[in-house]
Amino acid sequence: MTALDGLKVKIFADGADLDGILELHKNKYIAGFTTNPTLMNKSGIKDYEGFARQILENISDRPFSFEVFSDEFDEMERQALKIAKWGKNVYVKIPVTNTRRESSSKLIRKLAAKGVQLNVTALMTLDQVSEMSRALDNHVPSYISVFAGRIADTGRDPMPLMKRAVEIMAPNEKQELIWASPRELLNIFHANEIGCHVITVTHDILKKLSLVDKNLDEYSLDTVKMFRDDAVKAGFNL
Repeated sequence: MTALDGLKVKIFADGADLDGILELHKNKYIAGFTTNPTLMNKSGIKDYEGFARQILENISDRPFSFEVFSDEFDEMERQALKIAKWGKNVYVKIPVTNTRRESSSKLIRKLAAKGVQLNVTALMTLDQVSEMSRALDNHVPSYISVFAGRIADTGRDPMPLMKRAVEIMAPNEKQELIWASPRELLNIFHANEIGCHVITVTHDILKKLSLVDKNLDEYSLDTVKMFRDDAVKAGFNL
């Protein structure tokens, strides 16, 4: 048994590489998947719906979040209702505001009442968590994604905020908190420590899962060997 086997937090793979997603679907530690327009653009995806449907043909047993991409709430609603029909395991990602800083709470409330499974994304404050938790209420299974990694990028410790977010959402049993945008593998254990329900992890960080519980003496030696091998390959001499 490894430290990963003792985790309560669920690990969701975050990415838009089809082959990588399908490979991670074989990994017993991956409990779900998310993607977003930025990741899809970086992967060169042009056909949004075609990409999504190809994934869902292969993955129907775990939650998968797809994001709307309009900046107008009426169009967000239309996109959300369409995306929601793609599969029973689909969650629709709605940003906490549009680019004009207008809250999406009314839309969230409306979609939740219609039974759309939601993933409210890009949150970074407790006020936002409180507002979106109230909007979601307990109508439908849903996620609230707080970008803990981006909070940490500002020099703030996200742990107290994330712990408080868990408490705010606790009365609504259908809501789960996502620790989004982690910066290192250790964040999985941080999220687990404060009782966060889910952490979304990019494919590059997930490649480090094999390092969990690795003997540090052996890891030290591996590092020494790497430096030596690279020096030889470079042909350095003094």
